[in-house]
Order: sequence, then structure tokens, then C-alpha cells
Amino acid sequence: MTINTIIVDDEKPARDELAFLLKSFPEINLIGQGKNGVEAVALIKEHLPDLVFLDVKMPGLDGFGVLKKLVERKMKMPHVVFATAFDQYAVQAFDVSAVDYVLKPFDKGRLAKAINRARKMLETQTSATDRLEQLVSQLESSRQNSSPPAKLLVKSQQRLLLVDAEDFICASIQDGLISVTARDVEGTSNYRTLEELNDSLDSDAFWRPHRSFLVNIHHIKEVVPWFKSSYMLKMNDKKQTEIPVSRAQTKRLRELFKL
Repeated sequence: MTINTIIVDDEKPARDELAFLLKSFPEINLIGQGKNGVEAVALIKEHLPDLVFLDVKMPGLDGFGVLKKLVERKMKMPHVVFATAFDQYAVQAFDVSAVDYVLKPFDKGRLAKAINRARKMLETQTSATDRLEQLVSQLESSRQNSSPPAKLLVKSQQRLLLVDAEDFICASIQDGLISVTARDVEGTSNYRTLEELNDSLDSDAFWRPHRSFLVNIHHIKEVVPWFKSSYMLKMNDKKQTEIPVSRAQTKRLRELFKL
């Protein structure tokens, strides 16, 4: 059988090494490669692969964050093999969750075992969804407690500054350029779309009240009633930036603040 496969790793040498080793397995059809979690979600949505080799440690949206996005969006789950340099305790946790893994640097024999396991699951049409949803659930609380906060790169006056996600207040897009306001910094983002920026932050704290804006709900200072049952958000930055809430997002606003 043919196993349509995607590789996602933020390190090009690791992607190249894995792609080279996978050539030894005639059933593997490598259909795409990604370098971060945002690309992983996009590639899985576009290609619906059977198998994904997914790096655990990536900046922004990591491997577990990718799984969370797939679960949230109710997308068809591929079978996932984690590529990890984690210690033996983490490896045992993967075994318990019935999710496979390969350790870096990659070993061809271990790779063969992972591919054989994926093949058997595909032949028996074993669903990956339940296992991965369970893993996401198990990891959620420990991940929130142990992971460092996501960092956001902001370009300000020729400087590239790293801002903690919790200090991010809001962002807007105009003519393809994303402007960012944080607690002590204003500047521009290197992301192309607000959707990509939102995905990289990977938290329920961030919300798109309007297609041109992204906000951190923890930095909303005031909800201001506006014309024809609409609303404006007043943020707690120095300028007290006002952001419109689109009609499509009014329901979400009411849910957030019990209006």
C-alpha cells in the first residue's frame, strides 16, 4: 500500500535526513514538508496525509499545539510519529498514549518499526482521532504549567524584539502589513496574515473580533455599545485603541463576557 506522508521539522538538516531515510521505504510517498506548526496545520488540511512525522519542539506552535489545532477544527487526523530528542520518561509517555515516536538522530531500524506500525493501523482502518484527542487532553494541563510562554517577534525601529504572548495586546492588518501593540512595544510582525499570527500564539486568550484585528481578551479594558446593536472594544494600551466587533463575532463577544 502507498502511505502519503508529510514531514514537519523546524531544522532543515533533520528534514533532509528523514526524507533521505524514507526513500528506502517504497510504500512511503513523501508529498510535503513544513518547517513550523502553522505550515503543518495547512499541509494536513490541504493534503489529508496518512502519516505525519512531526517534530515536538518547534518555536511558536509546537507539535502538541498542532494536534490541538487539528482537534479543535475537527480535521481528519493523520497517524502521527513524533520526532523527538526527549528523554526516556517522555518516550514512555508516548508509548502509554499509543502514539509512536522516533528519537533524534534518526535510526533506520526504529523508523522501520514506526512505519510498520502505521501500516498496520492503516490496513485495519484504526482511527487516529481518539488516540490523539486523548493525548491532547492528557497534555493540556501539564503543558500549560510547564511550557514557557510563547514569544512574538516584533520589529520596532530596526530592532527585532521578543515579546511574551501575555504582553501582546492587539494587532491589525492593512495593505498586507501587520501592526502589533504590546505592553511596552509597538511595531510590525513578520507574519503574513492574522490567521498565521493567531495560530503561532496557540492560546484561547486570542480572538479575532473583526477580520482585520486580533486581540488578547485579557487586555480588553472596556466593551462600548455602538451603532445598531454593535460594539467597540477599548484596549488597555497607552492609546486605548478602539477595535470594532463585526456582526459575525457579536455572539462570541456575548459568550465571552456574558452580555
